[in-house]
Amino acid sequence: MSADLQPRLDKARQFLLSNRFAEALPLYQRLLHQRPGDAVLWFECGNAASGLQQMDLADRAWTRALELAPGNSELTGLIGHQYQSLRQPDRARDCFSKAAAADPRGINPRISLAVLAEQNHCLEEARSAVGQCLKIDPHDEQARYFNAVLDRRENSLDQAERELRDLLASEPKHPFVRYAARYELANILDRTERYDEAMNSLTEAKRIVRTLTDTQLLIKAYDQAAASARAFTRNLPKTILRTWAVSFPEQVRQPKVSLAFLGGHPRSGTTLLEQVLDAHPAVAALDEPPAFLKLLQPEFHRSKVLSAGRLNALRQLYLQALSVELGPAAAGKVWVDKNPSPTGRLPLWLRVFPELRVLIALRDPRDVLLSCYFQNIPLNTTNVNFLSLERLAKHYADLMDIWLMVRGWEGFAWIETRYEDVIAGVEKEGTRVTGFLGLAWHEQQARFYEKSKRKQLYSPTYQDVTQPVYSRSVGRWRAYAKYLEPVQPALERYRLAFGYD
Repeated sequence: MSADLQPRLDKARQFLLSNRFAEALPLYQRLLHQRPGDAVLWFECGNAASGLQQMDLADRAWTRALELAPGNSELTGLIGHQYQSLRQPDRARDCFSKAAAADPRGINPRISLAVLAEQNHCLEEARSAVGQCLKIDPHDEQARYFNAVLDRRENSLDQAERELRDLLASEPKHPFVRYAARYELANILDRTERYDEAMNSLTEAKRIVRTLTDTQLLIKAYDQAAASARAFTRNLPKTILRTWAVSFPEQVRQPKVSLAFLGGHPRSGTTLLEQVLDAHPAVAALDEPPAFLKLLQPEFHRSKVLSAGRLNALRQLYLQALSVELGPAAAGKVWVDKNPSPTGRLPLWLRVFPELRVLIALRDPRDVLLSCYFQNIPLNTTNVNFLSLERLAKHYADLMDIWLMVRGWEGFAWIETRYEDVIAGVEKEGTRVTGFLGLAWHEQQARFYEKSKRKQLYSPTYQDVTQPVYSRSVGRWRAYAKYLEPVQPALERYRLAFGYD
């Protein structure tokens, strides 16, 4: 890179890393006029275009990068991860396969192929990719860890436990493996009723995670946002929807679509209910699409002007993103956005979509907290709360307090559904919830797990909904009662409010 271009490239990359895509993209386009053969520039230009939802441009840029550097395994793998984050698994798989072919001894592209295959329930394909990694390097920590994951997926719990204990005894250096192996071991110990050992393994895993990032900084950011959301909701009168309807009446809302939001606290049965609904031929359900948090919420807060025209522009932005993910087959169906964490932003949803139908999944708060505590999910300002039961109790209160306020508003359609009721009678409770969407129960919904096996899911519990309903998770908290005792007082209000005596 010549001296005159380097400052402009540095500036473009600074914008890109700061998610200031509108400022980054024109800089990259000007740079490419001068360096059209630079594959890395094309890749980064594609990332900027993707951030602006200009997907045709992003795809052209990434395609050009692949054409210019077909032998660059690392770059090809990075493009694969971009497609994976955009929920295009076929394109991601193609890139990972090309990256593996370009580097016969490359571990990372083969692990990426294994992860993608496992998430799509193609366990033989995942096993083959892991086997290639172990053939290249029998001591590779990622491959050894993922081999144990596949054993656990196939219910070979003894074998998986031995592999995990051997891996941990070797004191792995890979940061992810160090804590992920302990999370995986904890779930096996829980399944085999060694509850104290499971909690010890979780405690150590979370201790390691805390050493890898500034968790206090994440907690501070979360607490500020949660306090702001709570205060905003508390200051709105119960008649606010009627006020909003005057300034944004039904006849001017565009575009029109039959839309429902499925929320509640994470691990309250939202994924199970989403799959039961998605099995209906007239429903198109989405598993935690990023459109609300990445597009709608930031654009909503960019300006205080909320004219009918701007609200319609926000609707268009959000619905277009869902449409891209759903595809043309979803036209005319009821769209269900399943997204637990944005439950705390319900006032925003209802400001833009006053006609929104809201489904809230409930579950015994003690089971919710315990289940969240067992989850190994990427750390961010929300998931940092999953590192302790005390923070989980606060997160539960932050989310469900907003729901308790909003459900008292006048003039919108909502329903609560209990996980325990779905487990006790999937057709009975499913009929009630399906009816709330204006539809009759369909026989395919009773076999929801058959469709779940054929689609990519993004919830951390994607594997649980590929089988018929089971009851072993109901009342699971009792085995860990002594660990939950310190947070029981904080949950009492919600147990009573939601009928969990």
